[in-house]
Amino acid sequence: MVITVRSLGLSGITGYEVRAECFLSGGLPSFDVVGLPDAAVREARERVRAAVKNCGARFPVSRITVNLAPAGEKKAGTIYDLPIFVGLLAAAGDLPAPPPDAAFLGELSLTGALRGIQGVLPMARAARAAGIRQLFLPLENAPEATLAGEGITVYGVADVSALAAHLRGQAPLTPAPQWRPEEEGEPLPDLRDVMGQENVKRALEIAAAGGHNLLMVGSPGSGKSMLARRLPSILPPLTWEESLETSSIWSVAGLTDPRRPLLPRRPFRGPHHTASAAALTGGGAALRPGEMSLAHNGVLFLDELPEFRRDALEALRQPLEEGSVTVARAGGTLHLPARFQLVCAMNPCRCGWRGHPTRRCTCSDREVEKYVQKISGPLLDRMDLVVQVPSVEYEAMRRRTPGEDSATVARRVASARAIQARRFGSAQGCNAHMSPGEVGRFCPLNQGGEALMKSAFTRMGLSARSHDRILRVARTIADLEGEEDISPAHLAEAIQYHSGTLTAPGSR
Repeated sequence: MVITVRSLGLSGITGYEVRAECFLSGGLPSFDVVGLPDAAVREARERVRAAVKNCGARFPVSRITVNLAPAGEKKAGTIYDLPIFVGLLAAAGDLPAPPPDAAFLGELSLTGALRGIQGVLPMARAARAAGIRQLFLPLENAPEATLAGEGITVYGVADVSALAAHLRGQAPLTPAPQWRPEEEGEPLPDLRDVMGQENVKRALEIAAAGGHNLLMVGSPGSGKSMLARRLPSILPPLTWEESLETSSIWSVAGLTDPRRPLLPRRPFRGPHHTASAAALTGGGAALRPGEMSLAHNGVLFLDELPEFRRDALEALRQPLEEGSVTVARAGGTLHLPARFQLVCAMNPCRCGWRGHPTRRCTCSDREVEKYVQKISGPLLDRMDLVVQVPSVEYEAMRRRTPGEDSATVARRVASARAIQARRFGSAQGCNAHMSPGEVGRFCPLNQGGEALMKSAFTRMGLSARSHDRILRVARTIADLEGEEDISPAHLAEAIQYHSGTLTAPGSR
């Protein structure tokens, strides 16, 4: 007799149903797991064997075959320990056959206790879509699984003895309560901590209001990193769908806190400049998400931009345009969401002191040009705003009156985003994501604006992409001021942020 136990698996960040088919037959005792299992799945045989004996059950002395279907999909990880355990004892007659609408997943210890696993949220959502109404999984993963929504009952299981008693009807388990978000934790870094740099704060506000990419260029110690880390404090909060989507990615990567499985804020990722292209895009043997996907619906901050490897930087180009990344490896092809806001920081030259009022730059013009050229033209063309970050003056450092706080700026950003939500009919829509057709529809220019745009296009040698990006930024500036039309003043401010200013080497 074949006992089938429903379970779940992961393909990238998407869950799918897996069925563990357990069959006992005569012959020499053996225990085989088939269905393209990896080493961790094959090792489940020993964990299950020990768990069965330590919970007081009798391990069947027969030929055991477990097939994980669909057999053509690779199975990875330790999540199949529990369904194999249930199927094995049910086939041996020590447990009743599991309910047809129930699914099991979890890693077993040798004592029979269940250990937490990764990727529970996307698997729980897939279970709900597959018609599964009962989900049994480790106790620490139960709060995360309840985020899948109504229609599925989640049972947190401490050990296999408690699960066996539940299936036999001896001691029913209590369903896990629906997890509710708590108060937000530590406050985010505030813009009021930044002394001076009003022009950069303005650019940061525009970037937040329209979801635009930002590049800051300045000498060491001018506050580039400090400013970038305060961007999340003025961004609008995540919507429920955005939070679920981002939390699913973090769950697969094993970065969520079991006590707080839902991300309450937009993610901020700042990989080191030694990160490889694979670390940014994702991949590996198990095809896991990279930094771009971990920053989905949030901010990806690249400090010391020219120090990143060229192939790593060029890997940014497709996600910046499409909002997703395609990872092709020997283990398969994976499509991952990667709609992030890119914020970069760099020095004006290798020594860092080009244009500084008191420090002398030791780089030649040729060395400065070579340093700047590490950023390719196509990547630079995808930066909506480029702003120079001057060194902070002494008077600004000693100023006792704090600057504008993040809450005040965030209210203006929220008002601009509300205008965009009405414009695009979606709370997730923002100006940075406008298609060329939408640019033509929502960014009309009056006669003065047309003349200014034509002059800039000819004089600065703009590409079609740069033309549209300038209009998107101008649209955001107008939204911040609550204006229906883009005025020449809005357009002029957007033009001054164009990336062409980066090519100017500055004074020594």
